[in-house]
Amino acid sequence: MGTLRITLAIRVFLSFASGYFLSYAFRSVNAVIAPALLDEIRLTNADLGLLSSAYFISFACMQLPLGIWLDKYGSRRTESALLLFAAAGAAIFACSSSLPGLWIGRALIGAGVSACLMAPIKAYRQWFAPERQSQLASWMLVAGTSGALAATVPVNAALPLIGWRGVFRIMSVMILASAAAIFFLLKKMETAHPPSAPHAASTGGYAQVFGSPFFHRMALLGTVNHGSFVALQTLWAGPWMITVLGMDKAHTARILFMFNLSLLLAYLVMSWWAPRHVARHGQVAARGVPVMRVIAVGLSGAILAQAGMLMTSASWSWVFWIMMAVCITVATLVQTEVSLSFPVALTGRANTAYNLLLFVGAFVVQWGVGLLIDLFKSHGASPADAMRLAFALCVACQALSLAIFLMKRTTPNAV
Repeated sequence: MGTLRITLAIRVFLSFASGYFLSYAFRSVNAVIAPALLDEIRLTNADLGLLSSAYFISFACMQLPLGIWLDKYGSRRTESALLLFAAAGAAIFACSSSLPGLWIGRALIGAGVSACLMAPIKAYRQWFAPERQSQLASWMLVAGTSGALAATVPVNAALPLIGWRGVFRIMSVMILASAAAIFFLLKKMETAHPPSAPHAASTGGYAQVFGSPFFHRMALLGTVNHGSFVALQTLWAGPWMITVLGMDKAHTARILFMFNLSLLLAYLVMSWWAPRHVARHGQVAARGVPVMRVIAVGLSGAILAQAGMLMTSASWSWVFWIMMAVCITVATLVQTEVSLSFPVALTGRANTAYNLLLFVGAFVVQWGVGLLIDLFKSHGASPADAMRLAFALCVACQALSLAIFLMKRTTPNAV
C-alpha cells in the first residue's frame, strides 16, 4: 500500500462520506417524523417499530452477498450500484399512503445503503496502513453522525414547509448524486488497487469468519449492545423524550440534535485518541491501554447511563442520553478489531458478517420495543411506564452480553 496523495485521499474520503452521511440520515429520520406518520397514516407503536425496522432487516439480508461482492467487484462499483435502489426506495416512501407501501420503500432504502460503511472500510483496509483503521472508521462515523444531526432540527424545521414527503424526495435526489460521485471520482483509485482475485470471494470464506471464536466474542457486543443503541438512536429516542419526559416536538428535536452532536464530537475524540493510546492484541505498547479494557469500560458506561434513564423522568434526565452517546463510541474499536483479525482478502466478508449481526440486533430491538410497549399498555400500564419497562428489558440484555464478553478470553489470530 503506497501513501496516498492528500488530495486523492480527501476525494476518497468525501465520496464515501457523502453516502454514509445520507445512509445515517435515512436511518435516523424516522425518530423525527414519527409523530407525523402516527397521525397521518394512523400507525400503532408496533406498526411504527415494524416500519422503521424494515430498514434494518433488508440491510441485514444484504450483508452476506455484499461481502462477496465487495471482495470480488470492489467498493466503487458495488456501492454506487446499490445506492440506486436507495434512491428508488426514497421515492416510493415519499409517494406511499399505506403501511405496505411505506414498508417497501423503507426496505429498499435499507438494501440500497447497505454498503455505505462496509465499502469504505473494505477500501481503507486495502489502501491505508493498519494503524490508521480505527481513525478512519471514526471519521466515517463522524460523517454518519452528521447525517443523524441533519435529520433532527433541520428536518423538523423543514416539515412545516415541505412535509415528510418532500424531505424524502430531496433525499432521493441527493443519494443519486452520491452514487455518481463514488462511481466516477473513485475509478482511478480502484484501478490502482484492484479487488481481490475471484477465487478469494468464494462463499467458503464465511466459514472461516463465522467459525472464529474471536468473531463470536466481538459479534455478541455488536448484536446486542451496539444493535440496541442503533435501535434507540434511530427511532425510540424521540418517543422517549415525548412520552416519558413530556417534551414537545420542537424541544425533542433540539435534544436529539444535541444527542447526535455529542456523538459526533465523541467520535472525533476517538479518532484522535485511539491510534495514540489504545494497544491492539499482538502489539507491544509501553503506554497503550488494552483495547478490550477500553471496550469494556465504555460499554459499561453506556449501560449505566441507560439505567439512569430508567430511574428518573426528571426534565434534566435527557443528559443520560448524552452520556450513553459518548460511551458507545468504543463500538468503533469492536468493529476495527474484527476487521484487523482477518486477512485482507476476507475483510469484506468479516465486516459484513459483523454488520449482519449488528443490524439483526437493531431490527429485533426496534420492533421488539414497539411490541412490548403495546403489550404492557394492553395490560394496563401507562404509556410512559410501558416504554420504561420495554427499555429495562433491553438494558438487561446488554448487561448480560457484556458479562459474557468479559468471561471469554479469546484473542484474534495474527494476520
